[in-house]
Amino acid sequence: MKILLLGKNGQVGWELQRSLAPLGELVALDRHPVDGLSGDLSDLDALRATIRKVRPDVIVNAAAYTAVDKAESETELADRVNGEASRVMAQEAASLDAWLIHYSTDYVFSGEGSTPWQECDVVAPVNHYGASKSAGEQAIAASGCRHLIFRTSWVYGARGNNFAKTMLRLAKDRESLGVIADQIGAPTGADLIADVTALAIQQAMHRPALSGLYHLAAAGEVSWHGYASLVIDFAKAHGEDLAVTAVNPIDTTAYPTPARRPLNSRLNTQKLRDNFSLHLPDWQSGVTRMLMEVLNK
Repeated sequence: MKILLLGKNGQVGWELQRSLAPLGELVALDRHPVDGLSGDLSDLDALRATIRKVRPDVIVNAAAYTAVDKAESETELADRVNGEASRVMAQEAASLDAWLIHYSTDYVFSGEGSTPWQECDVVAPVNHYGASKSAGEQAIAASGCRHLIFRTSWVYGARGNNFAKTMLRLAKDRESLGVIADQIGAPTGADLIADVTALAIQQAMHRPALSGLYHLAAAGEVSWHGYASLVIDFAKAHGEDLAVTAVNPIDTTAYPTPARRPLNSRLNTQKLRDNFSLHLPDWQSGVTRMLMEVLNK
């Protein structure tokens, strides 16, 4: 099996380099051209040429435009990377009879209510990032290619920047922190996403009927405030010298941003668990494992 991985240096892409390597020949790219191959999703012609040159059995797209607030002003770039590039990859996958593995987001939904979103629920994004990701989903589905689209939420990795590291950095210098308490989701590790992806590819190759859209997130739910509280309590319990003494809950309205954020980021993962016979661990186990690595404990 030959696998083309795009976005190899992102949080999920970095973990995918590990999880996909045992499955076959792995060609992993980032935005910078190598040996005439390009993983730059903003260059559609180069992207198409790269897929035709590699001729993979599986395309795994871990690249995306993810700057949620900047997407409100950089609409054309967000649409090209998240929408049009997805269409190109899907068209090329269809012509090669290859699988396309793609990642999307809970931001395709309105964020209303408190019920976990199902794959069949109507999309209604509240910001342009969500709209561009929704366009990518639709382009893939319309192409007729065999695909797995994984919608996920609140992704973090031990490598690179993440919410937990930001909280720890601020907690060293500030006595109190205000953290949003009315947005609810499930922090989901890039390592979990990568491992599930590898398992799903192995099964899908033998069962083409598994092609489709799935929700992938850790089990359970929490607010950003609850997430921050766990991070700080864990760090203190493991000997970190932090100045912070209070983590105060605030509403989203107290922290305005250019792009609106959905309040309800809960994802119902029943379809994924049933179809692939998977168990998804609770969000706390992944976060504490990541913290052990970050804190070198």
